[in-house]
Amino acid sequence: MQAYDDPSIKPLRRYAEKEYLMHGSMKRKSLSKTDPALFFALVTVWLSFAVFIFLPLIRLLLTTFIVDGVFSFTNMKKVLGTGYNIKALYGSLILATAVSITGTFLGYLFALAVTRTNLPKILKALLGAVTILPLISPPFTSSISLTLALGPNGMLLKAFGIGDFSIYGFLGTWISETLTYFPVAFMVITAILNTMSATLDDAALSLGASRWRMFKTITIPLSLPGIGNSVLLLFGASLADFATPLILGGHTFPVLPTEAYLLITGMFDLRGGATLSFLLLVPALLVFFLQRMLLGNKSFVSVTGKNGARTEFAKLPTALTAFIAVICSLLVVFILYLYAIILWGSFVKVWSVNNSFTLDHYIYVFKHGKKAISDTLLIAVLSTVIGSVLAVVIGYVAQRKQFIGKRFFEFSSMLNYALPGTVVGIAYIIAFNQRPILLTGTLSILVAAYVFRYYATGIRSVVASLEQIDPALEEASLSLGASSVHTFTHVTIPLIIPAVLAGMRYLFIHCMTAISATIFLVSVRWTLLTTRILESMTELQFSQASAFSMVLIVIVFIADAVMLYLMKLSTSKFHKSQEISYEKVGA
Repeated sequence: MQAYDDPSIKPLRRYAEKEYLMHGSMKRKSLSKTDPALFFALVTVWLSFAVFIFLPLIRLLLTTFIVDGVFSFTNMKKVLGTGYNIKALYGSLILATAVSITGTFLGYLFALAVTRTNLPKILKALLGAVTILPLISPPFTSSISLTLALGPNGMLLKAFGIGDFSIYGFLGTWISETLTYFPVAFMVITAILNTMSATLDDAALSLGASRWRMFKTITIPLSLPGIGNSVLLLFGASLADFATPLILGGHTFPVLPTEAYLLITGMFDLRGGATLSFLLLVPALLVFFLQRMLLGNKSFVSVTGKNGARTEFAKLPTALTAFIAVICSLLVVFILYLYAIILWGSFVKVWSVNNSFTLDHYIYVFKHGKKAISDTLLIAVLSTVIGSVLAVVIGYVAQRKQFIGKRFFEFSSMLNYALPGTVVGIAYIIAFNQRPILLTGTLSILVAAYVFRYYATGIRSVVASLEQIDPALEEASLSLGASSVHTFTHVTIPLIIPAVLAGMRYLFIHCMTAISATIFLVSVRWTLLTTRILESMTELQFSQASAFSMVLIVIVFIADAVMLYLMKLSTSKFHKSQEISYEKVGA
């Protein structure tokens, strides 16, 4: 791939630009005639948005505010008139705030440890590896291990002789969600820290600034976009979490997602559940818009723009490095201990009653849970393939094309990702439990829920990749007579394969481990590993839940390793082809 300013392609680029300008007015006249492929893509995507995004939300709002054919606040008054629901609303907001602060703090410490300290490389590698574990695990894995360690007859309680202690309520839910979501903050902030210019550190030190002053005046201010984005991401993730509060919160610490679930499944109150989910909708959309505003100002990082010898980042002060090393090491040990408990718990007969070794739980998983394994894999694979295709099309159209309603198009594509899973699940029940689109209990509704909730990561990957690719390459292809479809398949797609695989990786992981939306959509015909784990936990079958969790973690780990290998392979092939193109230009 030649650079945009490469002299060898400048005449071709100028010709492409001339042709593009000459025919620009024609394109605006009739999109269906000038670019039928784009017209077809837009119509198809808009129809999918209408059915799987807007229709469920509209019916959710109608269920909440329309009573006997008249707009009314009756349902809202009924829900808010209950003190317990008010407590659940406060609980959701307090928990989300606490998790966003502590999770971002820990993620920032881990990011600093990996990028700004002189810690041994093996320790840095261990820190990075440990952060992967919560990402490839079900969101309530830590709640299972905390129950085994600090719940009734917990290992740690027995080891230290602590009798009067309860992990249930706010404390346990807060710890569990923090451990689950801080890796997200780590990934976001690490990306920001790695894009900073090391020359700023050199300049500060050469002017006599101390390492503390350099950290306070350069590192922290430049990392504020990552910190702010992490806070918003973790706030939204905690707000949407359903399973962890269900396991650890109990009646002492209610939150809106669990209360909505209990209203629908326990009391069959669909209107009440819809109303509670609407209360979740408001802060979730607020967080989404704040995040968009934050990411809209991305010019916080200094870039030199010149090739030259890259200097190393200045290391943090010794005292700060020691503090980071201690905190991160303790957290790593604790996380590994929790996962070791799950592994051990899967091999004991009855937790804390009969700790003798057995394989009965794994035999049960592969015998009676075989359908859950096959269903989960089938749904995840289908969702990943369909979601990836949609992500490529939407990402390409959003980044490369100009059309009326583009901003709303981009907003619509990200909407289901911004909403709590509970809201999406309840909206899908309401929308697709009646004609003309009856999907309840089918494979289609599960795949649709996963696709339109989690394909956003793929869209962002494609958009980010296309921003790094010179549009002149595609324009040159079009100017030489190639169709837009041929250009898309033979020029654009090969260049964004690494980004597509990255999106597929995260989509598959989400499809294998998520539960908040699909808990409302599973049926006798189609079940999931995550729902089997949750069922085992609610029935106090801790060892069985541990076995299901280990099987799921191993499957996701293997699939993730394969996808990482394919990503590295495609990236290396891309760089080799790039080198070959440069050699040809030089020749």
